[in-house]
Amino acid sequence: MRTPMITLEGMEKLKEELDHLWRVERPDITKKVSWAASLGDRSENADYHYNKKRLREIDRRLLYLRKCIDNFKVIEYHPHQEGKVMFGAWVDIENHRGLRKKLRIVGYEELIGMKDYISIDSPIAQALLKKQVGDEVEVKTPAATLVWKIHSIDYEK
Repeated sequence: MRTPMITLEGMEKLKEELDHLWRVERPDITKKVSWAASLGDRSENADYHYNKKRLREIDRRLLYLRKCIDNFKVIEYHPHQEGKVMFGAWVDIENHRGLRKKLRIVGYEELIGMKDYISIDSPIAQALLKKQVGDEVEVKTPAATLVWKIHSIDYEK
């Protein structure tokens, strides 16, 4: 199994989320749990049960984020990438039906909430890797086979 990759921007977002959960959310929820517990009978205390559940969710996410930060390999822009589709690239493509898309190839952890990002492991990203402007690639998916032409390749520098 290969090492999971992430862009520098993606890693910064993970670190910001970790910091926010650790410094802001977790202390706030811990106070709420303590307050709700001080009210006595916990068996029917909705505040206690809800916040205890939320605290477990935060702790799970913190553990996951720490593991990601330790295990992910940050792939930063390097001039040797210019002119070729590689990890972190923004690629402007168009198919023969006239559908045009601008996509960024990233690691799986960066996909959440980003509609223009695609996983490095997706069929289209795999077909685009190491190609250049003007190249055409055939992408086979369960739904169809499409040919895409590369119009531009850009990187966050």
